[in-house]
Amino acid sequence: MEAVVFVFSLLDCCALIFLSVYFIITLSDLECDYINARSCCSKLNKWVIPELIGHTIVTVLMLISLHWFIFLLNLPVATWNIYRFIMVPSGNMGVFDPTEIHNRGQLKSHMKEAMIKLGFHLLCFFMYLYR
Repeated sequence: MEAVVFVFSLLDCCALIFLSVYFIITLSDLECDYINARSCCSKLNKWVIPELIGHTIVTVLMLISLHWFIFLLNLPVATWNIYRFIMVPSGNMGVFDPTEIHNRGQLKSHMKEAMIKLGFHLLCFFMYLYR
């Protein structure tokens, strides 16, 4: 059973690494003006819920399989993803909003968040691979 948990977690982590790289590339394209804000935000917003679900499933799976350290490691990131999704202001397109992405340094903060998530998922990938 433990092997199945970590194989699934490893595959899910690979998908989350891919999503993090996709977010970084798309945000850097927006930063360099290769795409406009509306198309960038629509591309990114359709992947917010799959990212949220993927990370939450791994977190719950680690709780159920009683891997406490990995559960506690994943819990803050899963909580942050849920909080970010719930706290979208009404009237916004989603977590990434084209009218606000260039205001108040949001583009830089989204880019920094994507980099942090990439590092976290790479750390988790090697942890799951080792287990």
